[in-house]
Amino acid sequence: MKNEKIVRSPFFYVGDKYRLMPQLRQLFPRHISTYVEPFAGGGSSFINTQAERYIVNDINFYVVELHRTLSSYVGRSEELFQKLYDLISKYGLSCSFKESYVPDDLKKKYVKTYYAHYNKEAYLKLRADFNDSHDLLILYLLLIYGFNHMIRFNSTGDFNLPVGNVDFNKNVYIAICNYLNFMERSDVIFYNLDFAKFLDQLKLDENSYVYFDQPYLISNSEYNKNWNESEERRLCECLDELNRKGIRFGTTNLVSHKGVKNNIFLEWSEKYFSYDISSNYISFNDNRIKKDSREVFVTNYGNTKSKTAVVFDNYKKPRKNTEISQMCLAF
Repeated sequence: MKNEKIVRSPFFYVGDKYRLMPQLRQLFPRHISTYVEPFAGGGSSFINTQAERYIVNDINFYVVELHRTLSSYVGRSEELFQKLYDLISKYGLSCSFKESYVPDDLKKKYVKTYYAHYNKEAYLKLRADFNDSHDLLILYLLLIYGFNHMIRFNSTGDFNLPVGNVDFNKNVYIAICNYLNFMERSDVIFYNLDFAKFLDQLKLDENSYVYFDQPYLISNSEYNKNWNESEERRLCECLDELNRKGIRFGTTNLVSHKGVKNNIFLEWSEKYFSYDISSNYISFNDNRIKKDSREVFVTNYGNTKSKTAVVFDNYKKPRKNTEISQMCLAF
């Protein structure tokens, strides 16, 4: 899979690892028996990684249920698309893939936001009906048509994301097809647990690989709001425990952003291999890539002269901030 084209997750999360996967796949191990992901999110990482089986988890109940719902249509993609098209038609949403376009006069009046203006009323009705029914296919369409493709609920448990400036287009169709194709040929198990409890349940070996794409402590994105310094330290302890057990791991993190540094992670990462990656970090409130942001990938294995695949308790001090273009993985 290392030379295969990177495919998009059908969830289109802002800040997912789709654009970073060409870099990350160079840093992932060449052979993985069991690929484990405690913070799966939209799934861009696991659907672009070659492994014999996949065990993926997310703390967000609805994220996991959306994965389970879409994957339940393996071998029945036409049925899934028809149900989605019927819902789109029922609510009167635009669907550029089916050539149901926004009128030209609206495009001229709202040059950059015509989808949002056209779909707003239909989207609000769709949202209200989901809050009554909790229909997961309706939730999926809310994700597609919603602002920045987020899943957000208010304090009373109602989905409250506003409409976005996008619709069901060719990219959505292709992403769903690629996702179902991956699920059909892959052995994937989903969990909905706290990341540490999830890992405690698993029996992993030296050929397993755990990739962490946890919330970023120093960002202000919507999906990071419940992550704090205590969780960051718990994450580092969990990674150290995996290392003590001889299990390979990799993790991405934002270590500097808008003048703020993640000192907890920076200090912890000193004992492991750290690589700079070209950041695509953007946030819920500001979707511009920040030039002063620094994103890194940290592992407990590296390109040592002895060709050692994993570095455990007796670490050899790694070179810091190695550029990907200069490295050659040893496995």
